[in-house]
Amino acid sequence: MAMLNNSNTTTQSQNIQIQAQVPQQRLPFTVPIKAQVSNFSDRTTVAGQTARRVFQILFYLYFFLVAVLVIFLVIYGLVSDAHTHHFHPQKWYPPLLASTACAGLVGFTWQRITARHSTRVVRLAFWLGPLLTCAMGIMFICIGTAVSLAVGVLALVSALIQSLYGCWASPRFEYGTRILSVSIAFPPNKTQGLTLYSILIGLLYCCFLVAGIGGARAIENRTKLSAFFIFLILLSLGWTMQFLKNAMYVTVSRVKYMAFSGGVDMDTRIAFCDTIKHLTGCVSIGSILVPIIVLFRGFARATSLVGGDTDEFMFSCVSCYMGIASLLVIRGNRWGFVHVGVYNKGFVQASSDTWEMFVRVGLVELIDLDLTGVFCFLSGVGTGAICSLVSGIWSLVMHKSYATEVSIYAFLIGYFMCRLALAWAQACVAAYYVAYAENPQSTHFDSTIPVRLEQLNRSQALQIFRAANFS
Repeated sequence: MAMLNNSNTTTQSQNIQIQAQVPQQRLPFTVPIKAQVSNFSDRTTVAGQTARRVFQILFYLYFFLVAVLVIFLVIYGLVSDAHTHHFHPQKWYPPLLASTACAGLVGFTWQRITARHSTRVVRLAFWLGPLLTCAMGIMFICIGTAVSLAVGVLALVSALIQSLYGCWASPRFEYGTRILSVSIAFPPNKTQGLTLYSILIGLLYCCFLVAGIGGARAIENRTKLSAFFIFLILLSLGWTMQFLKNAMYVTVSRVKYMAFSGGVDMDTRIAFCDTIKHLTGCVSIGSILVPIIVLFRGFARATSLVGGDTDEFMFSCVSCYMGIASLLVIRGNRWGFVHVGVYNKGFVQASSDTWEMFVRVGLVELIDLDLTGVFCFLSGVGTGAICSLVSGIWSLVMHKSYATEVSIYAFLIGYFMCRLALAWAQACVAAYYVAYAENPQSTHFDSTIPVRLEQLNRSQALQIFRAANFS
């Protein structure tokens, strides 16, 4: 049983000395050497333990309150609709439930394609994302309401931005494909089963929330709080799906880290049980912080690109935004989930230690340019667009007045379901980066990262040379 030391994250992780005969047909880091059993001691501070316990309690309390709210809305909505007939559940539920089932099917199929054709999916996602988003935008415009027109224009603008970004990021496709292929080669045992179970749980939860939204929709003529109830349910959808995704992320990244750092084969079921038993609070904290930080950082970068070096008042705080964004990324980033699972750290501490390690070994720029997160995002957008098209076209045929809202709900469900399905692949890439950063000289890694770092350094040197000559 391998013991992981967490006394100082600035030192390299201790190599696990286990001898085994390495098959020639496998890469060194993909060879299982010894079954790893759970050894999950709590190494966090008292403050960290208190914070994770508080968030664990809050998560279960929130889950209970959402369940009570949804059940109340469903019962009250059925009773209310029996008298008013304002709401038509036979025309509202079928397209949304069908698109929810479609989200699970497309998500699981796409992650299977990712596992088997990892050399093609990155480019495919960058092609399909804008096309499907454009198709969804056209559908919203065809619905013809004021809200649908606004959503349709937003979708078309988003499709244009995705296309331009794909053209700008095309030089990185080769490395993005390579790092994804190397990371997900020989996935952990039972990964497919765990992914399937997570998708089924996500489907059941989405159907449960859809019932609650329908109940709130049925009582909108009796109370002005129906829109607020729907907003709460959608927030619940986002947080819970983020929690499921990050629980999968922590589990798989821990197993893959053990394989990358020492060639140890850990039982995925044990890792998942440890995550649920010990890390619910940390995963809950990360599920709140990471999306907020990502949105703020994206806003800061967009403001910086638009503002440039101008001195206008509205762009005068660009440097301030970027500074805050950089500080927030250090305190909360998805790479920290690897140390959360491996070392049982608090999320903020794990994020800080991981980012400090990236800075020390010079991986920050490479991390910023990594396309795995963009690939997962575009895959989610494409899946959401497919689900939106399914529910939107169905509603246009059955009951046009429901088309806009049903299509929006379907898009959100499809997006989150696909992100859940691809969590294992993103976790594998994160584990590869973190394990490499802890021990870059390890023979368990190939030349993927060193070659890319050399290319980036060469490109920077060329830019500096050109700037010096033309200045």
